[in-house]
Amino acid sequence: MASPPSPISPQLLLILFVLAISAATPSALTCTTQRLTDSANKLYANCLDLPVLDSFLHWTHDAANASLSVAFQAAPPSPGGWVSWGINPKGVGMQGAQVLAAFKGGNGGAVTVNTLDLQSYSAIVPGKLSFDVWDTRGEEVGGVIRIFAKVKVPEKVESVNHVWQVGPSVTAGRISRHEFQPANLNSKGILSFSGEQSNVAPAVDPVTKKKNIHGILNAVSWGVLFPLGVIIARYMRIFPSADPAWFYLHVGCQVSAYAIGVAGWGTGMKLGGESEGIQYSVHRNIGITLFCLATLQIFALFLRPVKTHKYRYLWNIYHHSIGYSVVILGIINIFRGFSILHPDEKWKTTYSGVLIALGVVAIFLEVITWIVVLKRKSNKSP
Repeated sequence: MASPPSPISPQLLLILFVLAISAATPSALTCTTQRLTDSANKLYANCLDLPVLDSFLHWTHDAANASLSVAFQAAPPSPGGWVSWGINPKGVGMQGAQVLAAFKGGNGGAVTVNTLDLQSYSAIVPGKLSFDVWDTRGEEVGGVIRIFAKVKVPEKVESVNHVWQVGPSVTAGRISRHEFQPANLNSKGILSFSGEQSNVAPAVDPVTKKKNIHGILNAVSWGVLFPLGVIIARYMRIFPSADPAWFYLHVGCQVSAYAIGVAGWGTGMKLGGESEGIQYSVHRNIGITLFCLATLQIFALFLRPVKTHKYRYLWNIYHHSIGYSVVILGIINIFRGFSILHPDEKWKTTYSGVLIALGVVAIFLEVITWIVVLKRKSNKSP
């Protein structure tokens, strides 16, 4: 009679489980676990674990003929998605980049590699690159797409600005728009040819710099100066000794906020005009509304009736309602801007701290105001 098979030990089961998970999870890969070869069947001299999008770049720089052999690999966010890698010879970031994009054909077809001259976000179509590229091919292994190519780089350069990206789908041979999450927006770097290789943080590209300026201007104007001007007008005027100083402080604060806000609004409109194909409709519409309402407030300064005029109360309703609307819409749009720009958390935390401080001051002054008002009423009563 045959003896029953011996049970598998728990240790062996654990080892098999770990190996299965490692093999099935692309994100568990690192450069040290990969060995890729170029078209001449030579191992690439260098490999980079790129900092975002679970992607890797294998490369060899040949200074003799100013060429760069690359193998880029990443997993698209969905089975029908795409991956891309490229060089930006004009600056940092996607706009102006010369890109190789790869995707798998339908019904289990071969991987197609297209060249894209990415002059704008609205024109993501195949086009000839500004430099020579050859030996391009693509492959798909376990859900990971690889792009192999050789590209011509300028002679005697020590680095190039490179970008990479992944997207969810391809329609009729054209790649769809990628997500605009922090990982997608930060998929750029400097590929250094000399010295020890590392992921080098790139300089701020011109578009990002404009966005930062736009955000700072609007946060200072709509998000700080306008609320401060409202606080000054509401709480300082109850003190007779502060008249007319409170009025000039209020007007100076609001006019400064308007001037800075118009500058921020103008940079936002310019950014929108330069970013064809990328629309943040709600943020844009709120910004236009803020500009219109704030302009009405400026006109209110010249149309203000004297305090004894019989229609002064109507002007007060108009002026106060628009003023509070500007403050509320301004704060809402600033936080929408944070969700679009994805700055470091410290900036959002700092602005939130400023808002909390203004709120605490307003609550404290509100209490003082009611105490003063009630005291005056009690003194007037017989």
